[in-house]
Amino acid sequence: MNPVNDLLRELAPQVVGVLTRRFGDFAAAEDAVQEALLAAAGQWPEEGVPDNPRGWLIQVAARRMTDRVRNEQARRRREELSARQLPADRWAAPAADDEDAAGRDDTLTLLFLCCHPSLSPASAVALTLRSVGGLSTAEIAGAFLVPEPTMGQRISRAKQRIKSSGLPFRMPDERDRAARLDAVLHVLYLIFNEGYTSTAGEDLQRVELSREAIRLTRALHALLPGDDEVTGLLALMLLSHARSPARTGPDGELVPLAEQDRGRWDAALVAEGVALITAALPGGRVGPYQLQAAIAAVHDEAPTAAETDWPQILALYEVLESASPSPVVTLNRAVAASMVHGPAAGLGILAALEADGRLAGHYRLHVVRAHLLELAGDLPGAAEDYRTAANRTASTPERHYLMLRAARLAAGPRPSTRGPAG
Repeated sequence: MNPVNDLLRELAPQVVGVLTRRFGDFAAAEDAVQEALLAAAGQWPEEGVPDNPRGWLIQVAARRMTDRVRNEQARRRREELSARQLPADRWAAPAADDEDAAGRDDTLTLLFLCCHPSLSPASAVALTLRSVGGLSTAEIAGAFLVPEPTMGQRISRAKQRIKSSGLPFRMPDERDRAARLDAVLHVLYLIFNEGYTSTAGEDLQRVELSREAIRLTRALHALLPGDDEVTGLLALMLLSHARSPARTGPDGELVPLAEQDRGRWDAALVAEGVALITAALPGGRVGPYQLQAAIAAVHDEAPTAAETDWPQILALYEVLESASPSPVVTLNRAVAASMVHGPAAGLGILAALEADGRLAGHYRLHVVRAHLLELAGDLPGAAEDYRTAANRTASTPERHYLMLRAARLAAGPRPSTRGPAG
């Protein structure tokens, strides 16, 4: 971990919030802060971190905005500024001792702005990582395996959409807050999941994305400590991330949950996650993030895979499916049902799920069916599904694992009690 980069990522949303609040232009503020972050990343490691790093970034970013506006004034004779009713004196760079240099934290407001429901999930994720997470466009593009210009265009379109919408830089009112908070939680969830199990590429997990999602969710929890779903999401992330050291082998190969060395799990994260979800569950309405965290806690508290309380996990999945139905939840319930009632029960759930077409062609359906067929003793059928799943995943570690499972079954191994890949 780089201490300077960590500090910059912590300060980035605060500085964007200050400049957006002062100057009323989120897109320009975000661009200026990115330039200030690059300047700091180049200077601070050699020259030392300034006494007031937040004030330094505000001053440098504000000067960037001032320079830009002055250029616009020279080229367009101030028409744009006049049309937007922004007096020139508002663009003066704040002094280092400005009250904003150590003032209020606008991180939560910025999160709500970047995760507005009008943005697509992909755009909201990218914009959140850049504006709130402080990641560069190149870092985000690398994480999602797309060219940097493509990611730059996605971020630019998202900023322009927010700009053209005329959304004010303030917390949404009570009527709008629930929907906006749902969007914020969903974006943070997507960021974490992409880090936990990358959808494509050579690495099973991108730990830097998972850590960033946890950092942002901690900030959200600090600002909204009484929201049980925020608490549930943080607990879910911690309980899942605790397993990261054991999820891959020496060469980056996938290690399924049932085979992981639980001694390598982060006991402190497990304890923190369990404490959070234990405190949140009695609070009132139990939402999907709390239920997923409760399931993760049951897994993490089991001393061994064989001692996992599958009846409790199945009961929790049934509640989750009732509260927040989705084909992925049904897929996981099928695994839990097979562990409690036998593989035939799980295969019956899968048959109904496949018939409704919601997961048609998705590799995860084939992974789970291969696992259940293996448990049922249908080794040729299991091998075929493992091969099909391998051909449909873009993740190299998952593909290697699934092809290896298929090859072993073709050689005639005994049925395994291991869980499906991932």
